[in-house]
Amino acid sequence: MRISFLLHNGYHYGGTIRTTFTLAEQLATRHEVEVVSVFRHRDRPLLGLPADVTLRHLVDLREDSPDHDGRHPDLHRPAEVFPRGDGRWKQYSALTDARIGEYLRGVEADVLVATRPGLNVHLARQARRGPVLVGQEHLVLAGHSRRLRRDIRHEYRLLDAVTTVTEADARAYRRLGLPGVRIEAVPNSVPAPALPPADPAARTVVAAGRLTRVKRYDVLIDAFAEVAADHPDWTLRIYGTGDAVEDLQGELARQIEERGLGGQVFLMGAVHPMEPEWAKGSIAAVTSRRESFGMAIVEAMRCGLPVVATDCPNGPREIIEDGVDGRLVPVDDVAAVAAALRGLVEDDELRAKTARAALASSERFDPARIAARHEALWTELVDRGASRRTHSAGHARRHHEIGRAVDALYLLRAKAARPVRGLLRRLH
Repeated sequence: MRISFLLHNGYHYGGTIRTTFTLAEQLATRHEVEVVSVFRHRDRPLLGLPADVTLRHLVDLREDSPDHDGRHPDLHRPAEVFPRGDGRWKQYSALTDARIGEYLRGVEADVLVATRPGLNVHLARQARRGPVLVGQEHLVLAGHSRRLRRDIRHEYRLLDAVTTVTEADARAYRRLGLPGVRIEAVPNSVPAPALPPADPAARTVVAAGRLTRVKRYDVLIDAFAEVAADHPDWTLRIYGTGDAVEDLQGELARQIEERGLGGQVFLMGAVHPMEPEWAKGSIAAVTSRRESFGMAIVEAMRCGLPVVATDCPNGPREIIEDGVDGRLVPVDDVAAVAAALRGLVEDDELRAKTARAALASSERFDPARIAARHEALWTELVDRGASRRTHSAGHARRHHEIGRAVDALYLLRAKAARPVRGLLRRLH
């Protein structure tokens, strides 16, 4: 098969980029695969180029490039195809509308795969008849804005399939009622690390992820403090940095100091690759309020660490078997996290047993197995025949015009609400 992935920015770093590259590289052992990045802002992809995969871009943001698009007038005109409800909307433009449309109409592929809601809408609105159209959801339906969920409900009807990373999210998509659209849960894949499994005798708990409130590292630090008082030889290492919106490093550093944990809890910053750091621990901890999947959980398990994780929506309960290869605890429950950590810290035999179970159970996320699941679905759809997009060009335009009209109504409503909000602020 000829397979083409449409990605927001393949030259950056992120979970969707990483899992797309991993899948593309695995598929390229048997198929002709390309990744098309809407944006390019640097010469080389931060994650490296997947083997045997073609990587190309549509809009060049490199200032020193002879093809720099920064002065193109359409780059500064708002996007009309890319939906406003997608959080990346301000990065898109009339130029991206045109370039993505040109790519989708001209690409020779058996399967076209888009990797975020805004790009899935492009796929539905602009792709030609023929290729199988697959929209991927790497987050969760419930986490999208009301406006974006409305677009998803209407536009995704023109896709052949939607894949989610958890069965829970697949059920949410099925409830939308998208007639004739295959909705399947296929988790992300994580390669086996190229190093020996972690030593269960190590006295280190490891956590990794963005330093943002949703990760609840404050809960983890408080829980570890209860364990550390009785086990001063144990340490906690937290890897990651914040983002432009939220960075809790200073706040977490103060919490560590106030709890007297300066010699046991360490903020390690961002590290890539992470596998050698997982392997230095014997327990992993994930205390998030929500996860779209739980890549850190799988990464830790693939390195041979049992994981203490909050039983948050959507991913952890589909990855961890409580009491077998890790522990699931209630969200925001310091005592429960502390008890689960203590149980593994104080029982060397249990820690080694759950580590072995984690290593074995995580093999189901191997790239070869996950690629085979995608491949089976896509092959079935290709064999079924041309894409379901039998509508005429006029029908597609009507869909687009309806979407623009609804967007205009949202804008009018927002403008009308501003004076009211201003009056309320003055009254307060």
